Amino acid sequence: MRETVFLGLGANLGDRARNLETAVRGIRRIPGIVVEATAKPLETAPVGGPPGQGKYLNSACALSADVEPLHLLRALQAVERGLGRERTAATPRWGPRPIDIDVLLWGERIVALPELTVPHPRLAERHFALAPLAELDPDARHPVLGLTIGELLARLRR
Repeated sequence: MRETVFLGLGANLGDRARNLETAVRGIRRIPGIVVEATAKPLETAPVGGPPGQGKYLNSACALSADVEPLHLLRALQAVERGLGRERTAATPRWGPRPIDIDVLLWGERIVALPELTVPHPRLAERHFALAPLAELDPDARHPVLGLTIGELLARLRR
């Protein structure tokens, strides 16, 4: 059964715009996935992580997916690795990276696995994720909070 999945994308190393475009091309090649729409890039300051990072370009994708969450997660991590993203114990959390792809929402599903939590646990706090997501579907509902993406974004702007 096909479900709507929203991804957040961010890059602050290298050619950020090209990294986002290349990531979307990689996502399009994942079997069982159809990229329905992509939000325009938004430049944002880094949140958390080590000081001195460059600004991010952030975007979001709406997918139609006929795969299981862990399958998609592993495929997205392969796309990240293809763009030079390394996940090691030495890599700082929220540090600079050529690409970051997060599963933000998966329809009305709540996924609680050691490797993946959906909705993204910090989605409601992150303008850089909510703004591109609101461009794609401001009426998408956060299944835990019961609020739309547009409502969550409006709360952050207050």
